[in-house]
Amino acid sequence: MASTLDALAFRSLYRHGFARIAACVPRCTLADPAANASAVLQMAEAAQARSIALAVFPELALSGYSIDDLLLQDSLLDAVVGAVETIVAASAGLMPVLVFGAPLRHERRIYNTAVVVQRGRLLGVVPKVHLPNYREFYEHRWFASGSGTEGGEIAIGSHVAPFGPDLLFAAEDLPGFTLHAEICEDVWVPIPPSASAALAGATVLANLSASNITIAKAEARRLLAQSQSARCLAAYLYCAAGVGESTTDLAWDGQASIFENGVVLAETERFPAAEQMAVADIDLDLLRQERARMGTFDDNRRRNPASFRTVPLRLEPPEGDVGFERKVERFPFVPADPQRLSQDCYEGYNIQVAGVAQRLRATGIKRAVIGVSGGLDSTQALIVLARAFDTLGLPRSDILAYTLPGFATSAHTKGNALRLMAALGVSQHELDIRPAARQMLADLEHPFARGEPVYDITFENVQAGLRTDYLFRLANQRGALVIGTGDLSELALGWCTYGVGDQMSHYNVNAGVPKTLIQHLIRWVISAKLFDDAVLATLDAILRTEISPELVPSKEGEAPQSTEAQIGPYELQDFNLFYALRHGFRPSKVAFLALRAWEEVARGSWPPGFPAERRHAYDLPQIRHWLGVFLRRYFGFSQFKRSAMPNGPKVAAGGSLSPRGDWRAPSDGNARIWLDELERNVPQL
Repeated sequence: MASTLDALAFRSLYRHGFARIAACVPRCTLADPAANASAVLQMAEAAQARSIALAVFPELALSGYSIDDLLLQDSLLDAVVGAVETIVAASAGLMPVLVFGAPLRHERRIYNTAVVVQRGRLLGVVPKVHLPNYREFYEHRWFASGSGTEGGEIAIGSHVAPFGPDLLFAAEDLPGFTLHAEICEDVWVPIPPSASAALAGATVLANLSASNITIAKAEARRLLAQSQSARCLAAYLYCAAGVGESTTDLAWDGQASIFENGVVLAETERFPAAEQMAVADIDLDLLRQERARMGTFDDNRRRNPASFRTVPLRLEPPEGDVGFERKVERFPFVPADPQRLSQDCYEGYNIQVAGVAQRLRATGIKRAVIGVSGGLDSTQALIVLARAFDTLGLPRSDILAYTLPGFATSAHTKGNALRLMAALGVSQHELDIRPAARQMLADLEHPFARGEPVYDITFENVQAGLRTDYLFRLANQRGALVIGTGDLSELALGWCTYGVGDQMSHYNVNAGVPKTLIQHLIRWVISAKLFDDAVLATLDAILRTEISPELVPSKEGEAPQSTEAQIGPYELQDFNLFYALRHGFRPSKVAFLALRAWEEVARGSWPPGFPAERRHAYDLPQIRHWLGVFLRRYFGFSQFKRSAMPNGPKVAAGGSLSPRGDWRAPSDGNARIWLDELERNVPQL
């Protein structure tokens, strides 16, 4: 059993490929480098207390940006050198890499630079390349461009360090942490320096900016930085000057933001009255995985070669639990933000509708056969099918909907199925599979046929197989297409009967939809009032029904057969699926993220409309157990079902399991290395 020390170490964000970074906006004192150095160091101490690995400050933070011709005064430039030396000396006991702006003399010119300091070392100095000289900007009046300074060195007081725009700063003890700095206007040009740096291996891109504020400019900055993080598959820090800069002709809003691969991780309030910082834990593994998967990223590097020098550093991050400055969605397929969720549901539902409509249009088939159980999956498939028929101008009566009760079908689910069919106006049928199931079990000499209560896998699959067999033969008879209802989560876990069973259909509209999303798609259909009130009322009743295959009879007073009791809570298994499929993370990292997301009910946001009574928490032993179940089923023995899965549209950006799409794997693989990593690196406490 793991020790307490192991359990504490497991909670360290730095152990799992994360790095804590900050975009800092100090109070500026115009033309007073000593005061500004003190402000930088004060925030650096705060960053140290929060176990931050990187703290980025604004452009010309040591002098102030808005001092115009004072930038050419020797007294000011001398004081800047002294301020740099002060920061270097004071940083000796600090972990954070400090990146701050300063005007510096170098080879007979003045440069607008980013100074990089850590643990008592001047690591390097990066000059600004693109100097704006239009509208309110006059930087060519004071500064030289850093273009052409590659490969150089600079002396600042007693320190000598690499100088040039060709510098990367890489942590030897935190794989994947490679920093590049650019300054303000550099990101406003068509090919920013950070793009070349990212292609050369930089994963953390810092922009030291001054950037006065005008109406609507903040959104333009946000779009630039966010899109740069997406294009470069990188983290991007943006830090603008704030309080203390001169308002002679301009104003400043202190916008500080952190983005990762197109996602906003942290933003400060604008127009602050005092210093502030945006802090986030970035995922270096995620960035590495995205670059490995997106081959065009490296293709682009080959077409645009650039030479960079790498300066090594050591962070020596803490080994214990320092919290987690990152939002982890409990439901990675289901955003908690109401507006985003509504948009996702609109798109997901209509992707499904468009998929089956095109298949019907292409085949010329004008009828569809579908089995309706009264559960979530078949309900979603049926309301998608109804909408597709409306889109094609076909009568809903040509949707041949069947409820196929077996030995454990409850009156509740069957009643919901019948009510939904009637409310939608589809052709409603009931086909009792029990006589055929009894005959097959008797032919197999199964104990159930002799009256023994043996409910094994054969007993279950006789029912599941007969349902699908009937649907296919009905489709032959009526000239129809069999519409599948099984979802992405069931395919991931192999929770479907192969061949003549719910794994098979002519077209599966739910194949790309995880179980945790289906309930929200149905809620969205209700809120959007896409059907009449009778349909919506039945949909609401179905949402409140526990997930069950209803294949094994239960005794009086017993709870019905529960799917989740056997294969795990879908909310956890969908979490595991997302990070295994989309990012290929190690099981220990998936467990760490799951713990951060699910450990406390009150931590973080829940999707809108999610019932309070269904809000659960899971501790590490539970997470570890169900992750083990997932790994065994997903990697160990379920691939053969996915290798032969029918057509169906990819819906979620998290991925699909089609062998023609996102996931290709051998059907005779095994789960050993994933289970071994789980056993080694996830404590049981």
